[in-house]
Formats: sequence, C-alpha cells, structure tokens
Amino acid sequence: MTVELFQLAGLHTARQVLGEPEATPVLLLHGWGGSIESMQGVASALSKRGFQTHTLDLAGFGRTQLPPEAWGVSDYARWIVAYLDCAGLERVHLIGHSFGGRLSIVIGAEFPQRVQKIVLTSSAGVLNPPNVRDKLVKAGKAVLRLPILRALEQPMRNFARATIGSDDLKSAGALEPIFRRVVAEDLLPYAARIAAPTLLIWGDHDQATPLWQAHKLEQTIPDAGLVVFHGAGHFAYQERLPEFVRIVETFFKGE
Repeated sequence: MTVELFQLAGLHTARQVLGEPEATPVLLLHGWGGSIESMQGVASALSKRGFQTHTLDLAGFGRTQLPPEAWGVSDYARWIVAYLDCAGLERVHLIGHSFGGRLSIVIGAEFPQRVQKIVLTSSAGVLNPPNVRDKLVKAGKAVLRLPILRALEQPMRNFARATIGSDDLKSAGALEPIFRRVVAEDLLPYAARIAAPTLLIWGDHDQATPLWQAHKLEQTIPDAGLVVFHGAGHFAYQERLPEFVRIVETFFKGE
C-alpha cells in the first residue's frame, strides 16, 4: 500500500490516492481510532469501478500530526476542505464512517458546493438522551467543583474514566480533549441543512451508533434514504464489503 506524506494546513499529513486522475473523485473519511487502512477495502474496490478515491489519515490519527489544539468537528471539516483545495478537487462524493460521518455531515451543510453525494455509514452525530449515569456524572462534577473538594476533582475524573468511560475515551490518549469536544456536539441542525442526496448504510446490531440514530438522520436530512444490513454491527461496511461497494457504486453513478 502506497501512502504519500505531505503538508496540509500546517500538519504533517498522510493520504492515499487510487484510480485514474480523470475519474470521479470520492473522499473517504474513517472513524474514530481509524486510519487509511480502515477504508482500504472500499477505496480499492471503488477505484476499480470508475472512481478516483482519496483517503486521509485524519488529524491526530495514523501517520497524521495531532492538531495544535482541541479541534471541534467544524475545525476538522475546514481542514478537509483545505485538502480538497490542495488536491484540486472542486466537488467530490463523500463516504464517512462514524467520526468521519460527523465530518461529512458538517461539510455537507457548510460547504454544499463541494459535495455531490454523501454516504453515511454508522455515522456519529446524534446525541443519546441523557440516562441516569449521565445525570449522576454531571451532578458529581458540580459537587467536585466546590472549593473544599477541588483537590479531589482530577483523581475522581480519572476514576470515572477508568470505570464508566467508553472504550474510545479510554484509548483517546492525547486526543482526549478533542474526543470530549466532538462527542458533545449535536449535529442534527447541520444534518437538516444538507442539500446533497444522502444514503445511510447501517448495521442493525450496531451498538456504538444504534439504528434509531440512522432513522433520526433519515428523518432530518432533506434528501436521504436508509439501507439496513441485518446482522451487521458498527463496521457494517467492512463486514459486508461487496454488498456495500455495489450499493455505493449504484448510488454514486445513478441520476
């Protein structure tokens, strides 16, 4: 696998480009903790079906440098649009998985002139309703901010991260400030502004971004449809790769 290293908006960045230069461009955005390799199967298959695929290690992942501060979703979106400018790509199809779906939603809303069609697969961006645990954590944070207990705040944060934090949070490392920021962003207002035709592809056994979130996005995005892979999980696009690629090819090539 050939990966090119270059400078993008001040960050050492890795990318892979497959397919012919004159082919229709597709930008693939991986999920949290992923890399170019996460989307390799899709990129390789589409590059043999009349598309030129562009895959990045997103900032802070894989071989790409960590952002200089705690970026939010909009910061990542602007960085990706800077890549489109750098690569001379006026308009692209987007494929976004999980965290990459977050970015695709914001790009579709904020930069509609750069997007032809969007595929969101197990996309993040819909907030879960607060549960009892969330309410207890919020109450605990408020108590620990009291001056008399302030010395206990960081140890208790560390304890909470270790015991009830998500796997992504536990493994975030230097990306933790970014993770905490992006997971708190409600992207439904952006989804409502997407003009591009959008296809949602989901596994009905997805535990990270449950199927009800796909239905919520389908209801919110003006021109959206949903395909459900029964028996598949959060990485449905990998689990059902040939079917995924066939559906995406038909969607992108259709009128």
